[in-house]
Amino acid sequence: MTPVHFSFTSAFILGLMGLAFHRTHLLSALLCLEGMMLSLFIALSLCALQMKATGYSVAPMLLLAFSACEASAGLALLVATARTHGTDHLQSLNLLQC
Repeated sequence: MTPVHFSFTSAFILGLMGLAFHRTHLLSALLCLEGMMLSLFIALSLCALQMKATGYSVAPMLLLAFSACEASAGLALLVATARTHGTDHLQSLNLLQC
């Protein structure tokens, strides 16, 4: 495993661990998701450059588009949660209540 692959793999794993273990605020969970998506985007871009395949170069741009949609939906949920509950703590959210 090259150092470049190791760094992107470790960045993805650190984002996943932050998402799994640091669940106090919704904003921190969204930041961990964005870090994971950024590491996936850079890894896919580097793989497309190394393989020099033109058909594979669409995948990073598609991932970036889905990542932008995920970020906008997450921020919309953050604003809606902050308006209704007054905080972005994940413990204050109850999924069983309507």
